[in-house]
Amino acid sequence: MNNPAETDPLYHSIRELIQQARQQVQRQINSTMVHIYWHIGQLIIEHEQQGEQRAAYGKQQLQQLSSRLTGEFGKGFDVTNLRNMRRFYQAFPIRETVSPELSWSHYNQLARLENPAARQWYQQEAIQQHWSVRALERQIGTLYYERLLSSQNKAPVEAEAQANTRALAVNPKDYLRDPYILDFLNLESGSYQEADLEGGIIHNLQQFLLEMGKGFAFVERQQRIRTDDGDYYIDLVFYNYLLKCFVLIDLKLNKLNHQDVGQMDMYVRLYEEQKRNPDDNPTIGLILRSEHNHTVAQYSVLKDSQQLFASRYLTVLPSEEELQRELERGRCKIEQQIKEQRGKYHE
Repeated sequence: MNNPAETDPLYHSIRELIQQARQQVQRQINSTMVHIYWHIGQLIIEHEQQGEQRAAYGKQQLQQLSSRLTGEFGKGFDVTNLRNMRRFYQAFPIRETVSPELSWSHYNQLARLENPAARQWYQQEAIQQHWSVRALERQIGTLYYERLLSSQNKAPVEAEAQANTRALAVNPKDYLRDPYILDFLNLESGSYQEADLEGGIIHNLQQFLLEMGKGFAFVERQQRIRTDDGDYYIDLVFYNYLLKCFVLIDLKLNKLNHQDVGQMDMYVRLYEEQKRNPDDNPTIGLILRSEHNHTVAQYSVLKDSQQLFASRYLTVLPSEEELQRELERGRCKIEQQIKEQRGKYHE
């Protein structure tokens, strides 16, 4: 038998009305966010370009600006997001080229592309094909544009892209959970974003490694590293002064796959080329995956460093089992804190 709700005209009318309202809210919020963030990026760039002295302490100014804006307007104006706005304006300096059909989250992905031709192509395809943010991110990650250019038979590449788009179609009921929108409107809710959990785990892991007393010195969180196809951000970077090497950490909250391993290998190789000093030992990568009731820790080193890793590094570094236990402990702690905060909200 059919569900009565499915054949009820009243239900269908109300359902359609709600969906239309959601779409209107989505378009209005997106348009406002894109407009304001573009202008914020413009103001930051114009301010920084007023003189060399101002550019020299731009990083400190962004921190001060972030603190003041966050104090008055709430979340959404941390230093990372201000840098994203600045990069957005740099990538799209002509306001008329910014289409209101795409969201701020779309433009945050597009602005990371250093190739202007690729950026413009992905922008047009996202508009014409109605790509969600996740679909756009997937197409960029699979080098859709680059593969189309280099492929003599474009049909299989296009078919793969269409399949990716269908698999990542937008679910309207998820839209208002977008963390950018929550930040922009400074909404308080009983739910939490994956970034909250990720940040909490990373913070606890950072303290764990520093307290182990085995030579770890903290370097940076979300450190940017440049590649030919864009910028990447490494979750945590340490330097171990006993081993005289960098230790890169990447945290995943989903199932570990070969792409994650390949990405860490790329980080290690780029660090070897760009950051490692002549007297440093080879760089170490560490991939951590933390899912509910299941954790994985895996070291990553270049092949020519494996003997050194096995003979010396493991006498100083925490074992994968120790890291797994710390991930589980950190996740349980953060989830408990979130539950307590959620309980206070509903009181």
